[in-house]
Amino acid sequence: MSEYALPAAESRDLMRAELERRYRADAAMPIWRKSSRSGGGENCVEAARTDDGVMVRDSKNPAGPRLAFTRAEWKRFLASVKAGAQNV
Repeated sequence: MSEYALPAAESRDLMRAELERRYRADAAMPIWRKSSRSGGGENCVEAARTDDGVMVRDSKNPAGPRLAFTRAEWKRFLASVKAGAQNV
């Protein structure tokens, strides 16, 4: 072991602390997803899960306004899309 190397237990603790810090930072930032069926067109929206439900935004304007839906609202919306009740 070189004179600059940390003992294994201390190294493990530092690695765990860094991973936990990164996870907390990432958890605060939503992960936006675009439908694979969007075909790269210009009329796309992106959705991201949140603790409370789902947010939706215009993919052309990611810094613009967002719509927020509860889990129940999003579930009803998806069911209506699957049933063909929405013109999407």
